[in-house]
Amino acid sequence: MMSSENRSDFSASCSRITEEARAKINLALHVTGQRPDGYHLLDMLVTFTDHGDRLDFMRSPTDEFTLSGRFGETLAGDGGTNLVLKARDLLREAIGPLAFPVRIQLEKNLPVASGIGGGSADAAATLRGLMRLWGTSLPKEALAALALKLGADVPMCLASRPLIARGIGEKIEPVPELPVLAMVLANPLKGVSTPEVFRQLATKNNPTLSLPPSRPLAADWLAAIAAARNDLEPPARELVPEIAAISAMLQAHGALLTRMSGSGATCFGIFATMAAAEDAAAALHDERPDWYFQATETVSGGA
Repeated sequence: MMSSENRSDFSASCSRITEEARAKINLALHVTGQRPDGYHLLDMLVTFTDHGDRLDFMRSPTDEFTLSGRFGETLAGDGGTNLVLKARDLLREAIGPLAFPVRIQLEKNLPVASGIGGGSADAAATLRGLMRLWGTSLPKEALAALALKLGADVPMCLASRPLIARGIGEKIEPVPELPVLAMVLANPLKGVSTPEVFRQLATKNNPTLSLPPSRPLAADWLAAIAAARNDLEPPARELVPEIAAISAMLQAHGALLTRMSGSGATCFGIFATMAAAEDAAAALHDERPDWYFQATETVSGGA
């Protein structure tokens, strides 16, 4: 008969931890300067969507990493450079002996290198999931430092809630009052180089993000977002003309506001209702089945 201790060990070995790696949406991105080390200073209004990648974590005799999902094959030949593996190894180094071998399954639903934080969200989900599986945690400051070591977007993806991020992305202020937004994510599945977008940026000292102090209604937020901008969108459009085309398509299908996220090429359209977003995504997919269209809602800032 299996002892209670052995039953506990067996249960732990069979347990599966799941983490959602939500798409990160830059509702606004202002480039406000550049540090001596070359990093650009940013002011960003960020939210996250219900749609994203999914990661499963299980105890395993040896470390394993498998890929699935629409865009899984895109990462299949990355030679072990995936941020999921880097996050696993850095966290294991910090945790020590408690970090037993794990099997990680990444369901890659988001386009790769598309301006919506897919890799950073995957890394953040890996940190969250493995801390749960390994039954341990890190002090807040140590976890933030580890996340930043993985990339400037990883600290905000750890939160996966509406926020304002400044500096290179490490100075984070929650925005709990940001409402849930219905939107369509759209990407022409054409790569855009983030370094090249920044090189093409004519002005690197632009006005900072300024939001009104009181935004009680969704309409007020929509107006505030519309008054902001993404400073990387003009140079990205020069490099990838499809960005302008896909933005025009979103507008033609009823988007109240359209903008590019991050350094592109994903654009988003905000719609009045989720039903309107779903109808638009279906129609857009019929027009360009070779492109990426996804209706989704953003997460609540107060959750």
